[in-house]
Amino acid sequence: MGNYLPSTPQEREAMLKAIGLQEINDLYHDVPESVLLKKPLNIPKGLSEMEVREKMRGLAAENRKFDTILRGAGAYDHYIPAIVTSVTSKEEFSTTYTPYQAEISQGILQSIFEFQTMICELTGMDVSNASMYDGASSAAEAVMMCLDRRRGTVLVSGSVHPETIETVKTYCWGRNVEVFVVPVKDGRTDEAALSSMLNEKTACLLTQQPNFFGQLEDAAHLNELVHMAGAKAVMAVYPTSLGLLETPAEQGADIVTGEGQPLGMALNYGGPYLGFLACRKELTRLLPGRIVGQTKDAQGRRAFVLTLQAREQHIRREKASSNVCSNQALCAMTAGVYMAALGPDGLRQTAELCYHKAHYFARELQKIPGFVPVFDGEFFNEFMTGCPIEPTLLEERLAERGVLSGLPTPQGMLWCVTEKLSKDTLDDVVKIIREVCAQ
Repeated sequence: MGNYLPSTPQEREAMLKAIGLQEINDLYHDVPESVLLKKPLNIPKGLSEMEVREKMRGLAAENRKFDTILRGAGAYDHYIPAIVTSVTSKEEFSTTYTPYQAEISQGILQSIFEFQTMICELTGMDVSNASMYDGASSAAEAVMMCLDRRRGTVLVSGSVHPETIETVKTYCWGRNVEVFVVPVKDGRTDEAALSSMLNEKTACLLTQQPNFFGQLEDAAHLNELVHMAGAKAVMAVYPTSLGLLETPAEQGADIVTGEGQPLGMALNYGGPYLGFLACRKELTRLLPGRIVGQTKDAQGRRAFVLTLQAREQHIRREKASSNVCSNQALCAMTAGVYMAALGPDGLRQTAELCYHKAHYFARELQKIPGFVPVFDGEFFNEFMTGCPIEPTLLEERLAERGVLSGLPTPQGMLWCVTEKLSKDTLDDVVKIIREVCAQ
């Protein structure tokens, strides 16, 4: 890396002389000889640009790329308009960090402010932060917001994504907080079990809408039960579904969280993704991360500033509510550009296409013996069916034909359909499945 050091040999010599040293090795005078590197590292020689390109192309060829994706379970294959990448790939955005100096960061601050505003419009909440690492850590941070001296136990519906449940448990373990999982009945949160588990120590209930099994919860009633017990209602939501479903605010949620990947981010083999977190006004000061606000400068012009920063770098560590150390600015901007590009009508159209195509595929699948619905409730664009053959075998057979199947589960298959899949594609998949099952 010596060639990339900004100082010249003469400048380095002058700096060494200023501190009374003769050469660079004198800086390591106190390091034992036995651990000093006396010979070059055993690594291959450097490659030319063309050789690196060929090497990377060869590695990429080892990946299995699917033309048809029928899997969701937390990460979704949505169409991303070209304008999203065109805007977010601009050089001035790709290296964004925390905009501490408002006077030279107005562009980034405005992009975060617009993201927050659109998340609030999407969820019906009053305030949004900017932002979280992913949906699971966002849900865990939301749960942390609900804890106080009197209420120190957490309820999580068993219909929440398993990885989110594990993340919440990990966060709570570090705070010595008890977590209880509410049983599932017929693919949805068991309301009777929930009622029996709520008590004066319950801080909150975390639910997911639509839930992990694709089912639509009776969120309004669940949240009402939670409020009657004096606890807070936390909802993890699939943002695309909000183009069609009631907002979490209309369903009585106090805090809303979710995975922002469907908002313009490709699957990317798992990341980077984006968690969003929003709440009612009275909980504003409990939000982790940062909140960008709009104000006026000395000349009365519209301006943006970091309004609140509830993190350990800005207040006494023992008083901090979170140690989130990234504002995910580029991912937040991506989500903002995506939502702006679609607009309310575009988001609703996307949601409607997901809904209708998923229901069409479900009906066609049910014509094949053994692919019966596991649950009878309403769903958005994910649903679970039985599988007449070993689910992992069906997964592999479909993979051989360029199709990523639904997610194999103990109950069968969890399928997902987005707006990207045409009727002809879905019909072809049904035909392939019929052939595989007949073998």
